[in-house]
Amino acid sequence: MSDNTRSITAEVPHRISGFFEIVDQIDGIPISDPEKIGSRGAGFNLSAVGKTKIIITPLKENEENSCKIYINDEELNEKAETTYYIIKFIQSYLKKPINIEIYHNFELPVGCGYGASGSGALGAIFGLNNILDLKLSYREQGRIAHISEVINRTGLGTICGILGGGLCVLEEPGYPCAFKSIPVPENLSIICGTFGMIHTKSILNSPQLSLKIKEAGRKALKKLRATPNIQTFIMASIEFVKNTDILDIMNLSKTKELIENLNKLDIYGASMNQLGRSVYAICKGSDENNVLETFNSFKPEISVYISTINKKSLQIFPIK
Repeated sequence: MSDNTRSITAEVPHRISGFFEIVDQIDGIPISDPEKIGSRGAGFNLSAVGKTKIIITPLKENEENSCKIYINDEELNEKAETTYYIIKFIQSYLKKPINIEIYHNFELPVGCGYGASGSGALGAIFGLNNILDLKLSYREQGRIAHISEVINRTGLGTICGILGGGLCVLEEPGYPCAFKSIPVPENLSIICGTFGMIHTKSILNSPQLSLKIKEAGRKALKKLRATPNIQTFIMASIEFVKNTDILDIMNLSKTKELIENLNKLDIYGASMNQLGRSVYAICKGSDENNVLETFNSFKPEISVYISTINKKSLQIFPIK
């Protein structure tokens, strides 16, 4: 490494969305501005995080800017679409050629409904802004992350959800964010189980599912707005999954069976991560063992994680 090499690490929470309404049209006309595209819905941040380490190495004046992007130690570069978009965006701010290395490491699996792409996008732009002294405002950094997700079809409301913190409702689509926090009880546990990936693009690009999601999302949001608490959130999320028929359309029989088994327990409830072959259950800490027993009955096909709701608003403190 060069003596002038600098590094920084940013931590951003994972997030689970319980339900959402796709908002990509107004009166049947597609929205062209990606800043205005997004979703209404609700979800919560987790204590599990994504860590984004950025290494900057100066280059000689006659050299060109270069970058490498890794996700969980796999070199992906352009395939890491949201982060690659952000790298391209900041090129105009660079006064001297540099080499950028970005290492995303996530505590929860990628592509499984834990908001990894949104976590990584925020980690990238906040980290780059800090280490390169780009002087972008907090609001501008969030805007860039949101647009990178929308353009690459990796998410719609995850950025605003993460920025909202805790359990929150996304009142309006797009950026800047319009969210409302919902208080949650103390001593809650979030038990998650993952059977594998679903590519968000495959859902967002499906006309059949897109229409069902819009209709079911509106109903769920109306229900939660009327009674904004965690009990209503999980009930609305369960109904959203049923109303979209997503479990049957995507042939997610194991996911469906696990949700049904969990909802026989005396807990707040369980539903499907949006979007992933994953299930989350909300319970009191004292009920963890019963919930874990149900999840573990699906092993070895499932990976299980224990977390909590991160109730703090997002604050990124880069670690040098």
